[in-house]
Amino acid sequence: MADSLRNRVSQIVVGSVHALLDKVEDQAPEAMMEQAIRKVETVIDEVRQELGVVAANRHLAQRHHAELNRRHLELTTSAEEAINLRREDLARAAVAKQLDTESQMPVVEGTLQDLGKQEKELSGYVDALMSKKREMQEQLSSFRASRARAASATGATVATNSSLHKVDDASAAFGKIFERHTGISTGMHKLSVEQASKLKELDDLVQNKRIEERLAQLKADTASKT
Repeated sequence: MADSLRNRVSQIVVGSVHALLDKVEDQAPEAMMEQAIRKVETVIDEVRQELGVVAANRHLAQRHHAELNRRHLELTTSAEEAINLRREDLARAAVAKQLDTESQMPVVEGTLQDLGKQEKELSGYVDALMSKKREMQEQLSSFRASRARAASATGATVATNSSLHKVDDASAAFGKIFERHTGISTGMHKLSVEQASKLKELDDLVQNKRIEERLAQLKADTASKT
């Protein structure tokens, strides 16, 4: 995984929406918050794409590893047959090839191990980014609800207006923080409505499964203590 993408993921996940509230102002906070969420979705797409490449490479490495093992066994059998036939020259040739095969095994096994670690790391990044996206969506929903309540209220006092300004500042900070930390251009790839809907449905299913598994584990732990 490229360091630039890794850094962007880290900055998004650890970024705080409450930072710089007293310093940042914006005239379209809701639009900025929506834009920040779309940027996170863009990074999620990039990480998923890289995850797919790593998974494909790991599959190829596994096939190569299996082929080396198969070849090694065949050469063992060939060497034994040559010895039985008193053809030491053929046995020697088989053993030489077998040693060549053995020299490749550690490299392939190391590659498999590295790709496995990368795949695990990228999967973890996707989970963390999805969690951050849900957090941002919840904050956006809260902001919209706050604006709706303010719009329907009558006889607003100066204190109420002050509170609304603080909400605006918080929302503006949301967008500014992601502009500052992600480094993602606004013209990057956007998902179609249908694709976004399908991905959201998939993410929801994965999240619900994880929740159910955690609940089941908690129930089992509780039952074992009684």
